[in-house]
Amino acid sequence: MKQFDTYIFDLDGTLLYTLDDLTASTNHAMRAYGMAEHTTEEVRMMVGNGVRKLIERAVPGGTGNPLYENVYKTFINHYLEHSLDTTRPYPGIMEMLDALKAKGRRMAVVSNKYCKATEHLCRTFFGEYIDVAIGESADIRKKPAPDTVLEALRRLGASKEGAVYVGDSEVDIATARNCGLPCISVLWGFRDKDFLVKNGGTTFAESPEEILF
Repeated sequence: MKQFDTYIFDLDGTLLYTLDDLTASTNHAMRAYGMAEHTTEEVRMMVGNGVRKLIERAVPGGTGNPLYENVYKTFINHYLEHSLDTTRPYPGIMEMLDALKAKGRRMAVVSNKYCKATEHLCRTFFGEYIDVAIGESADIRKKPAPDTVLEALRRLGASKEGAVYVGDSEVDIATARNCGLPCISVLWGFRDKDFLVKNGGTTFAESPEEILF
């Protein structure tokens, strides 16, 4: 696999396994308003476009449900307290980041997870490796728009030449395409290879080690 100077990583499903905590907070919010809970596999396919879209997909009637905002706020409050309950780096991630740092590579995280949680998780797990972490906020368009990735490159002082985007979903493939960057799709995350191929994936990594070579 080609070596790059700058690596822009997705967070959930790419660097961190967060699915159990996302599912727990989703179901906590659903229970609070008497709504049906969701399985982990159902939540797996709901994530990737930010928390508002996750709750829109989880709540019957989506944003048209009069309780939508209440469920959303309940999720946020619960997740801020429980985002570290079971969340952890995937096997091999810390070794990969360490090797990239040793080679002098620049690294950033760009996520559709809301900004406060993105920054908190990156500080907690990747503080010595990730200097720039950008999540969803009101003042910048989220993925698959190119804005957050281009902002990460700006903060790193890096150009698109020699940069790559690494993610696990169809949103990440579209984001890289919209930025004019190559994309490495990881196969340990929230989508399988067949799904990624159908959504335009062309370059795949079965383990973090493969990103180094």
